[in-house]
Amino acid sequence: MKVIANSLYQRLAISVTLTFALLGYLFFWWSSSLAQQSQFQAEQKLHIELAEHLAQDNPLLQDGVYDKPALENLFHTLMLLGPAFEFYFLDPSGKILTYSAKPDKIKRKSVDLTPISQLIDAPHQVPIFGDDPRHLSRKKIFSAAPVYKGEKLQGYLYVIIGGEIYDSTYAKVKSDQQLLEHLSLLGGSLLLLLILLLMLFRSFTSPIRRLVRDINNIRDANFDQEKISLNHWRANSAITVDQAVTEAAYDEFKESTKQNEVEQLGANFVAMVEQINSQFQQLKHNDKIRRELLAHLSHDLRTPLAAMKGYVETLSLKNEELNSEQRQQYINTALRNVEQLKLLIDQIFELAHLEDGQVSVNNEAFAVGELLHDIIAKFALKAQQKHINLSLLPDHCERVVYSDIAKLERILTNLIENALRHTPENGNINVQITPVNDKLRISVVDTGTGIHQKDLAYIFDARYRASNAQGEKNRHAGLGLAISKRLSQLLNSDLSVTSELGKGSAFSLTLAQAS
Repeated sequence: MKVIANSLYQRLAISVTLTFALLGYLFFWWSSSLAQQSQFQAEQKLHIELAEHLAQDNPLLQDGVYDKPALENLFHTLMLLGPAFEFYFLDPSGKILTYSAKPDKIKRKSVDLTPISQLIDAPHQVPIFGDDPRHLSRKKIFSAAPVYKGEKLQGYLYVIIGGEIYDSTYAKVKSDQQLLEHLSLLGGSLLLLLILLLMLFRSFTSPIRRLVRDINNIRDANFDQEKISLNHWRANSAITVDQAVTEAAYDEFKESTKQNEVEQLGANFVAMVEQINSQFQQLKHNDKIRRELLAHLSHDLRTPLAAMKGYVETLSLKNEELNSEQRQQYINTALRNVEQLKLLIDQIFELAHLEDGQVSVNNEAFAVGELLHDIIAKFALKAQQKHINLSLLPDHCERVVYSDIAKLERILTNLIENALRHTPENGNINVQITPVNDKLRISVVDTGTGIHQKDLAYIFDARYRASNAQGEKNRHAGLGLAISKRLSQLLNSDLSVTSELGKGSAFSLTLAQAS
């Protein structure tokens, strides 16, 4: 799988992770510092009077007597009793006179008296840190008290709280505690990680489970979508350019909000099911139409065939009894039925050929006026016999269209035949040419019987006959308008109709003009 570097998701994830790590470290450092500061404050406050009590209760210091060997023994004894403390005796300037440690342990010769004065003057402002004689820069909490001989300051008793022995022991215990804390933290983190991973895996596999349920349900329903309700899958996220600050931000947003593969698969699955069901419904509808059409056509085929058979049988049985005029009449009637049968069969094959979708379209540029004059001339005699005025408006047209001349002629022939069939004597049929923007609209307008409004929606269906259809029903196969509609679609046009009952109809289609 291709990993997109520097994606918005990756940068957000890294930024959030680093931010949380930094905040976690700062919180840990702050809480540790606060805990240690509180510990120092508590310990110094607890032992703040330790040096004063030792100075007052010890005979060697009570009278301000300075005896170095005796003080060393005293400090050694006190360290045995309290190994967490270190004892020092300072002169009034802060110089270390004696102490409770080995000489090689002492790194300083004097101690700054400023913290000592602060502690003596303001003991409530703890913690106060003083110099650690065992280190050149380290600071420690302490307890201190002045030692007087009479009114004269002899020095200071300086007691380090939490000395080197205490630090060493505490550091070992703390390291063990930290190890335990780290192990606990690691265990908790692993547990949290496990829970998060389980939640993530559940989140990741949830769409797959939904998709599997949809597949099983649609299979159990025999792929009938109407029997079940499929899950709703999220569509591709989208954003307009106006909503993005820059084009780069827009591209990043589109990349970051792109559907995951399972969502895409689910959406495509639903689309596929809908398409399959739509095709099933269309097949059912087409099958129903074909059965109805077959039933109608079977009746229409039987009608001229039965009539033709009857007249032929009459000629065969009563040939000697018929005179020449009757014989010719029977023959003419049989021939008309043969023509009707041939017309019907031709139209059935033509419609089947069009429905098959294998018809080629040969577009070319030609003068539409010349074609219309030729078509009108072909029907002029028939219109004259019915006393119908058939004309072209305007009479002279030099417009050039780009279309299939043979298919356009077939459409207009069907429309004019249909108009002649439904227009009474002394009626009018006009073939009108009207420019519409860069296209040309051709309309066949008659003053015939018209079509009822309830029939207009079905007028182009195969074998549909309007409720007010009249005249020459035995010659009308009922497929002309269906064929014309399909031919107009092949020409990238749309055959439309407007009609008013008793006043006439207008059939129109639009063609592209040649550039």
